[in-house]
Amino acid sequence: MTLAESAGVTELRFTQHLTGTEGVGEVGPGWKSYLDAQAASHDGQPAPDFDDYYPAMKEHFEAQRQRRLSDDDRQHSQRQIRSVGSSRAARAPGRFARMSPIPTPLLPETRRALVHRLATGQVAGRAPSVVAAVARDGRPVWMDGRGTVDGRVPDGNLQYRIGSITKTFLAVLVLRLRDEGRLALTDPLAEHLPGTAAGQATVGALLAHTAGLIAEAPGPWWERTPGALRPDLADVLGSDPQVHSAGQRHHYSNPGYALLGALVQRVRGQAWGEVLRREVLEPLAMTRTTLQPVAPHATGWAVHPWADALLAEPAVDTGLMAPAGQLWSTVTDLARFSAFLIDGDDRVLHPDTVAQMRNPASPPEATGCDSGYGLGLQLLRRDGRLLAGHTGSMPGFVATVWVSPDDALGAVVMGNVTAGLSAGALAADLLQTVAEREPRIPAPWRPLPSIDPQLLDLAGPWYWGPAPYVLRPQADGFVELAPLSGGRGTRLRPTGDGDWEGINGYFAGERLRVQRDAAGAVSHLDLGTFVFTRQPYDPAAPVPGGIDPAGWRAG
Repeated sequence: MTLAESAGVTELRFTQHLTGTEGVGEVGPGWKSYLDAQAASHDGQPAPDFDDYYPAMKEHFEAQRQRRLSDDDRQHSQRQIRSVGSSRAARAPGRFARMSPIPTPLLPETRRALVHRLATGQVAGRAPSVVAAVARDGRPVWMDGRGTVDGRVPDGNLQYRIGSITKTFLAVLVLRLRDEGRLALTDPLAEHLPGTAAGQATVGALLAHTAGLIAEAPGPWWERTPGALRPDLADVLGSDPQVHSAGQRHHYSNPGYALLGALVQRVRGQAWGEVLRREVLEPLAMTRTTLQPVAPHATGWAVHPWADALLAEPAVDTGLMAPAGQLWSTVTDLARFSAFLIDGDDRVLHPDTVAQMRNPASPPEATGCDSGYGLGLQLLRRDGRLLAGHTGSMPGFVATVWVSPDDALGAVVMGNVTAGLSAGALAADLLQTVAEREPRIPAPWRPLPSIDPQLLDLAGPWYWGPAPYVLRPQADGFVELAPLSGGRGTRLRPTGDGDWEGINGYFAGERLRVQRDAAGAVSHLDLGTFVFTRQPYDPAAPVPGGIDPAGWRAG
């Protein structure tokens, strides 16, 4: 097989795995013709145009996908019935991560820019290998690898250790417990996991790294030493784990996530890794994400700082510290996960909960850096674009996954080197390259399929004092209250009793109550004591503090 054929098959297999068509049939005539033309181009023939082969590829992939669709839907429905608790069932319907049968191809110039950035990153970082992917709207649009592992260019099926990206998976498990009503983020840890030296820390503070706990476990560096050296949680925390007052600052704590892993195990009655497999990895079809390496996997290396020489790094089982950084995964699996971090998936977490993960949950750093932390997710504002995800490192490995919800883009980078490769910056650059060169095409505007007449009574302009707002019904049954000239807006969902509840921004969790006059007509809105009226400072409404009797006047 030629290099061009090999690269094409790698990209095809990556596409098949992400779109759920892996293992359902032959490659198909479209891909075969495209690969043959690629091979011929290396012998002097013109390079093939992907778009010429796209219709045949799409037809074949759709036929393959339809063979599995009915079985998948049946399994999906069964999982939904088992996993959706009463608290979630009361919410508005969520979404399920659905992959399209084939990606829309990127322009050749964009693909070349991505390859160039990946290649320069691998050289500058002196990484034995690096593999990366970009996904859009839950679909793969690009994947490539540089360097070699065991003499082969890395592909989407090769495992790397992902370090602290493990924490994001742990956060998902904890928030599932919260959504089921098994715990609250304000609960002290001791309420569910008694007997630790950090029992006063709340669940939410542990997720957001605001509990003020030590950054690392006592003793020899836990990332390079066996977990058997720390058999008990007391060994993970030490005698005095509190280094800052709780809630005062963001202080990253690996032992804090070890506690969350123990919490999940205590509440579920099962090891956190098994809970992760059953509740997250299987529903998202992340079959190559594991606690221990499963072949094929990369070896972790340290690169000599002043010579082109390698030193193998140990790959230890970190024991109780595993929730902070144990997992192995592939670029294919993390590309799937990036789609989940944008849209959620009701089999795992409702989209509203995933959106909550992306909201800042800790005080900003005092370094001037435009970054923050949500619930198990790092946040980064870069060139006006808000990214969410996580970086990860373990001896011999670095990894990053970033998503931009506004662009519906995710980017993943993995490398097998201890230091030197800036995986976070590289992933952000790859995402930005696609976002800027090929901006997202918005979906066509369509009228709502149906609308409650009472919602039409609420739609239109409202005023908080003199500030204009507009309220618009949404296709999902929610409403949006948006400022027209700067201010605090929110989306709101129905509570079932005539009220609405804010789900994001300043008004998240606050109640909007529709107030009516004696005739039943809407008179004003009360949102967390903020009164919204149909006219600026409407004298007929109960505006707090009243209205100047002289009314509006000329200056």
